[in-house]
Amino acid sequence: MTATHAKDSFAVLKEITALVGLSTAGAEPIRLAENDLWRLSGGVVVRVARVGQEAAAAREVAVARWLAENDVPAVRPLPMEQPVHAGGRTATFWELLPQHQHGTEVDLAPLLRQLHDLPKPAFPLGKLDPFVRIAERLNSARSVGDTDREWLLGRLEDLRGEWERLPVGRPECVIHGDAWRGNCAVIETPNRMALLLDFERTSLGVPEWDLTSTAVAYDTFGNLSRDQYGRYCELYGYDVMSWPGYLTLRGIRELRLVTFALQMADQAPQALRQARYRIDCVRGRRGSRPWGWEAVG
Repeated sequence: MTATHAKDSFAVLKEITALVGLSTAGAEPIRLAENDLWRLSGGVVVRVARVGQEAAAAREVAVARWLAENDVPAVRPLPMEQPVHAGGRTATFWELLPQHQHGTEVDLAPLLRQLHDLPKPAFPLGKLDPFVRIAERLNSARSVGDTDREWLLGRLEDLRGEWERLPVGRPECVIHGDAWRGNCAVIETPNRMALLLDFERTSLGVPEWDLTSTAVAYDTFGNLSRDQYGRYCELYGYDVMSWPGYLTLRGIRELRLVTFALQMADQAPQALRQARYRIDCVRGRRGSRPWGWEAVG
């Protein structure tokens, strides 16, 4: 986050909140990144989407309301007409969660199982596109050399072909789309209440896509033990790594994570080392998995 980003984001926030009669007095940033999250007084969170995400913002609200109707624990949108548009951006308004922390894979697995078991909603969701923004990130990245860029674009085309030939897996369903533990919050009540967050990528697709996020945390990042990963699979009821299509989904996930690191490196030079390390890994220069990738933002 830069000072300019924060200033511009706050200016948009003021314009948006004025349209719905809310005040920015005491507003605090929660996270300013691709999407900007602000906390307002009175227990309101404003999510300001990046430019061009009007449809995705409306879908997020529709998904959250549908989850509430189906008793799936998740963050709830405010009961108001939304999303709201101002300053070329789109915003949604949400209930502020009580004091909470990131969930674990053990918290996430039952929520995903509950989500995947739901019947498809009446409103349109769209189909999963696992390659969204990968090419754009690669073509615009300033922190990658031409040789590596060409290799990564070739890898992208190979994975597109593999995706078209995926073996039969579990039935298509509503998927979260970005199902890692950071999108699961836990409120420390006597019953340890876990909730789903962030429905920007929610769509219809293969449930294996959601499950691959945690498999990659174990397989690629190496930040889950075998026992932890086994417990996750036990609670969900399936191990995606046993499916023949897993290697393709892992490859797509890894390429997404490489391009995200490149995007962050263009904005924050401290991410450059990790971006280059990830490229070396997928190009076979750093030995076998797990590679011990570190977070970049």
